[in-house]
Amino acid sequence: MKEFWIYTLMRLGLFIGSFVVVTTVWYLITQDVPVIWAVAIAFLVSGVASFYLLERQREKFAVKVEGRAAKVTQKLEEQRAKEDVD
Repeated sequence: MKEFWIYTLMRLGLFIGSFVVVTTVWYLITQDVPVIWAVAIAFLVSGVASFYLLERQREKFAVKVEGRAAKVTQKLEEQRAKEDVD
C-alpha cells in the first residue's frame, strides 16, 4: 500500500508542478489563461513526464501488486484443491 501512495503523491505533485509551469508561461505570453486548456496541457505533460521520471516507483508498485496477486491465486488454488479432495 505504501508504494501506491508514494506513486500517487508523486504523480499528483508532477501534475501540480506541470500546471504551475503551464499557467505561468501562458500568463507571461498572453496575460490570459484559459484554465481548461491549462489543465489539459498539464495533464499531458505530467503524463509523459511521469512515464520517464517515475519509472522506478511504478516498478516497485507493480512488483507489490504482482506479489499480492500471486498470493491470492495461490490461496484460490489451495481452496480448489481442498474442495477436490472433499
